Parts: sequence; structure tokens; C-alpha cells
Amino acid sequence: MAGMTPELEDLFTFLRFPSISTDSKHAGDVRACAEWLVEKLTGMGLETTLHPTERHPVVVARNEHKPGRKTVLIYGHYDVQPVDPLHLWTTPPFEPEIRDGKIWARGATDNKGQMLSHILGVEKTLKEKGELPVNLTFLFEGEEEIGSPNLAPFLEANRELLKCDVIAISDTGMVAPGVPTLGYGLRGIACCEVTLRGPARDLHSGLFGGAVANPATAIAHLIASLHDEEGKVLVEGFYDDVRPLEDWEREMWAKVPGVSDEDFVKVTGSLNLFGEAGYSSAERTWARPTAEVNGIGGGYQGEGSKTVLPAEAFAKFSFRLVPDQDPADIMKKVQAHFDKHCPPGVSLLYEGGHDGKPYHADPNGPYGLAARRALKAAFDAEPVMIREGGSIPIVQAFRDILGADTLLLGLALADAQIHSPDENFPVENFESGIRLNQALLEELAK
Repeated sequence: MAGMTPELEDLFTFLRFPSISTDSKHAGDVRACAEWLVEKLTGMGLETTLHPTERHPVVVARNEHKPGRKTVLIYGHYDVQPVDPLHLWTTPPFEPEIRDGKIWARGATDNKGQMLSHILGVEKTLKEKGELPVNLTFLFEGEEEIGSPNLAPFLEANRELLKCDVIAISDTGMVAPGVPTLGYGLRGIACCEVTLRGPARDLHSGLFGGAVANPATAIAHLIASLHDEEGKVLVEGFYDDVRPLEDWEREMWAKVPGVSDEDFVKVTGSLNLFGEAGYSSAERTWARPTAEVNGIGGGYQGEGSKTVLPAEAFAKFSFRLVPDQDPADIMKKVQAHFDKHCPPGVSLLYEGGHDGKPYHADPNGPYGLAARRALKAAFDAEPVMIREGGSIPIVQAFRDILGADTLLLGLALADAQIHSPDENFPVENFESGIRLNQALLEELAK
């Protein structure tokens, strides 16, 4: 495209791969995307290897590792979410376009734009200085959007190859435009699906309604049993292990721009806020656990009426967890809650989904301070420190397996619309990410 920088041309090429990891029809696209990364990284002079897994490949690239230098691992994921509903996209999701200073495409923020900033920062340093100030390992996977099922086993099998002092990830958010943000915590996640079955087949609602249980009504009752009227989760023992917020965190977060209750209303387009009493919206999303319904269905979904009593209904759930909650423990309690509150006349089928542990680190340690200096240099502004409401399940596994903490250096904005139509990434943030990588490696080398 005329007038585009080489960096943006690289990003556009990267974004054109429909690397949707959850859809088997795109398995070839996911692999082609990984192969493009191998070619790009090899061309930069890095020793690069494509590692097959049971599903999608892992890409590892390294410079020459020399004794006496810090070793930094930078992680990212090249897979993306599905694009549905397609009709809500202003432009095709895999035909990137720049409008209003933003790059619009699936994966623009999550995670291709953010991870490519690091690749291009390394490329720029190598061109300018001939070498990096640290031992560097890039680790890129193609399964983050499906819970990274094969990455932990890969870490276990390649501990020596991936050994490092610290890990850096840009797959999180900034609290506001121009406000550099260091994340020092992530919520964990645990997912499941429940199906309620009633009659052997759909029934005529006039002939049989009122005589047998309706699974669609039953799933509504089951969902309603999860919360009280103020949003508190009613699963027995749900809050037993929750680590309380520290006073200094509440004081610090109250001053963070872009995350007031009014900001949450504006960004989400909601009529008003709702959630656990006694906490701000930022505190609820960064440091309190939740139970959410992600999908619900059953019965006739077409146009007009079809007077049936459905044979079954389902709901999909996700539970965001905080330190020191354990996903396995929470899901046992959730399953017990569902069994206890299952309405009469229907049978319950429970199916567990992917999970990941919460993560928390000290933002005032030497690596945290180095990251804050790098953020300030890249954005010419003082960084803020937050926990993230989202989940990157592999981060705690990095600590458990590799013994290293992770710096969360978010470049996403609240209106990036990740996982939604019209995903976008500011050109300014993409360019700042390149500067951030260069500053970060210099600071970590010290």
C-alpha cells in the first residue's frame, strides 16, 4: 500500500492469515502463519525452529546466548478468535485497513500487533547495533485462544531451551490512551458447560406444557441460582481462598485514569453498572472473582413462533478467579452447586472446559522497576500499575515450570474490540511497542 512503512507492511501481511485456532478448517492457515513467522525471524538472523504439537505449531527463535547476560523470554500468540458475526464488520476481518489512525482487522490487537511490535523492535536493534544487549528467546504459540493445551507440555519438555531470568508479554491493556501500563496480576479462569435434558424429544407446548418440566425454564432457574440480587456469587465456599485487596492497591487504583465507574459505562455502552457491593468497577474486574454466563440456548431459534417444549437446553459458564483460588477446587464447588440446585424433572450433564490459574507478582522488584523505566521511555509518561481482569492461563505455568516471573506490558486500549467485530489497534501504539521493546531489553540488561 502506497505510503506505508515497512513495519506496517509486515503487520498487514501477518494480519491477512486467518489463523483461527479453534476451527479445524483453518488448520492450514494457522500453520502458514507460523511458517511466515519462521521466515521473518530467520531473516533477522535469529536461530528459528518450528516445533509441531498435537494441534498447532510452536515457534522458537533465539539469538546467540552468551554467558554473563540476562536471558529474556518474550511470549506471544499468532492465533486469533473467530470473526462471527461477520456482518457486523465494517471491512473484511482479514483485509486490514487503516482508518482514523487505527489498524482494523482480526488479530490487530490480540495478539499480532502487540507481538509483532516486539519482533520489529528486535529487528531494529539488530540493524542499528548489530546485536542485542541480552540473551533473547522468542516463544510464539498458535493455541492461546483455545487455552494453550499443548504449551505447558512443551515447556516441560524444553526447560533447558527456554530457561530464562524473566518473561515479557504484551497481550494486555493500557488503562487509557498515552498512559503506559504495567500489569502485575491476572485473573485465572475455569470454564464449563451444563446441559439439562427433559423429555425424549421436543413436545407440543399446548398438549404437554404444564405436565412435564421445561428444560429451557430449568436452565434459567439454574443460572439464577448463581448470584444474589447484588451480584455476589452464591456457590458455597466460592470466596474461601480469595486474597483480599491491599490498602495500597485500592489507594493506587483510585487514582488510575480511564477506569472510573463512569469510564466503564462509556466504554461498554451499558445503561449502568452492576456488580459485587463494596467495590469499584476496577476493583471488581482486577481483583474479585466472578461467575458469568457466556452462552445459553434451547428450543426454537428461528423466525416467528414454534410452540414447542424443548427436549434440552444448555448454558456455557466461565469463572474468573483471583489469588489464591484454585480452578480445580472451584469447579468441584460449582459442580456441587449445580447438582444441588438442578430443578426437578430434568437430568444434568456437566462438562468441564479449559482453565488456568491466577497470577500475581511484585511490581516493585528489580524487573518490575526496569519495565517501568522502559514504559516511561517509550511513552514519555509515568506508568501506572494494575492487575488485569482477563486471563492468560500460561503465565502461571511459566512460573511453575520455568521458575520465572512475567512482565505484562499491555498495548491494547479498552475500545480495541478484541474478540468482537471491528477489532482495532492504534498505529501509535504499534509504533510505541517497537520503542518499548528496545528500551525494555536495554533496561533488563542492566
